[in-house]
Parts: sequence; C-alpha cells; structure tokens
Amino acid sequence: MQALTTTRTGSGLQIRIDGPDWWRGAIGYEVYVRSFADTNGDGIGDLPGITGKLAYLADLGVDVVWITPFFRSPGFDHGYDVSDYCDVDPKHGTLADWDALAAEAHRLGLRLFVDIVPNHSSSHHAWFKAAVADPTGPYRDYYLWRDPAPDGGPPNNWVSHFGGPAWTLDPGGSGQYYCHLFLPEQPDLNWANPAVMEEFARILRFWAGRGADGFRIDVAHGLCKDPSFADNPQLRPVTPGMHPMDVFASFDHVHDLHRHDTAVLFRQWRDAVHDHGSVLLGEMDTRNVERFAEFVADDTALHAGFVLQLGLGPWRPAHIVDTILEYQEKANGGCAWEVSNHDQARAVSRFGGGDVGLGRTLAVSTLMAALDGMFFLYEGEELGLPDATLVGHVEDPMSARNGEGLWTRDVARGPMPWTTGPLNGFSQAATAWIDTAPLPPDLTVEHQQADPTSTWHRYHALSMLRRTYPELWQAPFELLHHTDTALVIRRGSLLVVGNLGPDAMQTPELAGATLLFQSRDQAFSDGEAPLVAGESTVVVRAGG
Repeated sequence: MQALTTTRTGSGLQIRIDGPDWWRGAIGYEVYVRSFADTNGDGIGDLPGITGKLAYLADLGVDVVWITPFFRSPGFDHGYDVSDYCDVDPKHGTLADWDALAAEAHRLGLRLFVDIVPNHSSSHHAWFKAAVADPTGPYRDYYLWRDPAPDGGPPNNWVSHFGGPAWTLDPGGSGQYYCHLFLPEQPDLNWANPAVMEEFARILRFWAGRGADGFRIDVAHGLCKDPSFADNPQLRPVTPGMHPMDVFASFDHVHDLHRHDTAVLFRQWRDAVHDHGSVLLGEMDTRNVERFAEFVADDTALHAGFVLQLGLGPWRPAHIVDTILEYQEKANGGCAWEVSNHDQARAVSRFGGGDVGLGRTLAVSTLMAALDGMFFLYEGEELGLPDATLVGHVEDPMSARNGEGLWTRDVARGPMPWTTGPLNGFSQAATAWIDTAPLPPDLTVEHQQADPTSTWHRYHALSMLRRTYPELWQAPFELLHHTDTALVIRRGSLLVVGNLGPDAMQTPELAGATLLFQSRDQAFSDGEAPLVAGESTVVVRAGG
C-alpha cells in the first residue's frame, strides 16, 4: 500500500509517495554524468557537478535522479565498461563525493538510481585478467568461452551491437573465443555461474548501503544466454557498409537475448536488495510485451522496465498509440516511460525538428505522464534540446570503429547548456570531452527559467501536475475512445486527450471541462473545441 504525504512548496500543493511502492508515479531524470556539469575544469562532468545542480532538479519537480556509470573504467564505452564496480573513477570524483551527493539528494527529498552494468565488465577488470591468465582458475567461468567453429572462426553467428562478430580470440592464447555483445573490451559475464550473482549481490548492497535508492540495470534483457550457443535465425541479408545497428537487427536474437532464464535470475536480484528496499529498473529492449511483462511480473521480478520503443525511430503516431495501449494493458504497471535517452537521437529531432518536433515531444510526454509506472526525462529534454551539432571527431565507439560517416549516439550527449558563454556554462575548460557547437541563449537553463512561456516551465508544470494529481497514475485507466493516432483516457476525475494525428479533431469529451494542462499554447474552450494536431490536454471533467 502506498502512503501519500501532502507537502506545500513554492510551486504549490504537491503529493509525495512513500512506502515500498513509492516509485509508482515517480518522475525520473537521467543525468549523463560526462555531460551534465564539470567542477574541476577538465571538460568532463563529475559528481560534485551533479551535487551542485540537485536543487535545480528538485525545482523542476523530479523525484528520482538516475546517474549513468561513474565507476572506475578505461573508458572504451564511456563508463559502460567497468573495471571496478565499487569505486568512483577519478575523472568523476571520489567515494566521498558520492557520499556528499547522496546526502544532499536525500536532504532535498530526491532519490538516486545507480546505473549498474551486469551484462559485461571491462576487459581491464581483475576478474577478466585472471580469467585470461589462468584458464583453469575460478574466474574463467565468470565469462563465456567457446571453442572455435570447425573452420577455426567464431563459434556461432552472433554479432555485436557495435559491429563485427560477438566473439574475440582469447588474448591468452588458449585458442578459445570469448563472447561480447558489445565491444571486445566488454566481455560478457556468465550469469549461469552462481558466483557472478554473489559478486553482484555484494556490489548492489555496497551502493545501497551508501545511499543508492535503486538501480537502473543496463542490458537487463541480455544477461542469460542459451547454453547451446546455437546460431540466431537470420531475418535479412547483411550487406557491406550497413550500420552496426542495422546488422544487429538482421537477426532474431532468440539465443543471446530475451531469455526466460533472465526472469528467473531477477528473483535473486530482488532477494539481494530486499533488506535495503532498493528499486530495480531494467533497461529492456524487449519488443515482445509478454516477455517484458514476465520481467516485471510480480514481487519476484524487477520492479519496472523502460519502454524503449517510444524513444526509437521517427515520428510514427500509430506506433506510439499502439505501444502505449499495449504496455499499459499488459505490463502489470511496471513501466518506465521515456522518449529520449543517451543512446538515441533526441525526440525533438526525431519527431520532426524545430517547433514541430518540440510540440510532438510535449504531446507524447503529456500522455506518458498519465500512464502507470514511472515517467523519465533525459538531461536537457526539459529545455526542448535538439540533437547536438558535432564539430569535432566522433567519440561514440560504435561509430568511430565502423567509419565516422555513420550515425552516432554523440548527438544525444552534448554538454548541458546552463548559461550563455563558453561551453554554455558546462565547464571552465577550454574544450569539453565532446566537441559540439554552442547552443543559442534561448536553449539555456538561465534563459528558460527566467521566461515563464519557455519549454522548461511547460515541463515543470507537467511535473507538478503528475505530483499534484495522483489520479493520473493511481485511478483506474479507462480508454474512452481511440483511433490510430488519438486517445481519450479517463483517470478518476481527469480526462487526458491526445491528438497525434495530422489534423485537428473534435473533442466532445471536453465539454464543460476545466483545463489543467496543455502541451501547446492554444486557445481552450470548455465547449466541443477542436484539439489541434500534435497536442495533448489534461482537464478536470465537468462535475468532477
């Protein structure tokens, strides 16, 4: 049972959720640590930089701050290749900096999610070094090793997300291959070995004991592999010059991802953090909603998983409507909704760019705020940021290793624009870790907080709406009407209407209603007013 706490802040009356299900209805915010705020002048974001901006996040109205990996790492994949899970990389700070961050976050009423990376470690991790040095030692079975195929090549047809085979020859000369679904410097861990679970139970408890309130689990859908290591079915030919993401999508990943065994494994994760009350949130690129639901099924699985489909690809209203309805119906309330993250182009750019893309992003965000589970913003999304313009060399290893002419995730990773001036106030360094064009004043925090008509204030109002009206995610979800591109939802005394189609639509349900929120500044009538294309609205029904 959730406990509701009513608080009054400078923004008005708000509802805070306490108890074990506090995460339901929470608003999250992803901090890409390298690009958020730099305090030591090296051009790389750090933990003290986040601490200094926590009041900004609290003022925006978020409940949860998810921080991307800040552990010790050689940096082949910008922190997602971990060499020590229980220490802070010096470029991001120290353990004392983490402790200070946790203390300040909790003082402000914010909760922290640590981004844990369990599918693979760094090849520089002590476990992998020991596995290479001693093929008969205990650490060998921490990873996935196979003998070559009869022709001496990789053991099967599995491919890496980042290009090429998912297998690399043992550098120790044993003649075997090790598996890596990402870079060769990111060897996959063997989750069939109970010792690996014991290691991660210790790691989770370490961070929970230092103030982490939950964990975002990287590649949660990929931990277990088919023990037969059979070839994945191929869906389409792979041709020279294909983007690695397209190559990866050319196979049906039934043997290396999305395994039922992984759902069973999550029971052990829940046991590991039960005494700390930690929330487990999976990154689950699982297109099968039934398998997704299995991963968040009940108290023996994860608490929730990210619905990534809304953050992929161009503007497709019918796909968005279908995804919302399918996951809302079938995923047991265990959804974390988002339209952008550090691995994809920003929604404003994907959804059409400029004012069109911004309006569409706000319309979808408004619908997500009225759904079960959690609702996440990505760093800078509250400013309506488009993709960054890259002016230097590519940093993303997926693109850099396959030809810099390919699409790169770097466009979503530009520094946070706090002010006008050099590096938009991100750092006092001469250059940032990633070289992007400066953003104009109207896209900075400084400008938007001072302008009551800005995108920041629109997202702030949306956050306050979700916190002030828990009916948006607690009351029964009633679908009153929908088309391929539009939804009319009732949640208690509230109506949420979304028109993602190309034309205005009549909305008789709004007759006599009182406006609470609009995704765009449009005239609102309490009669049967048309809802313009690409707009969502939240109202109180006539009569309550």
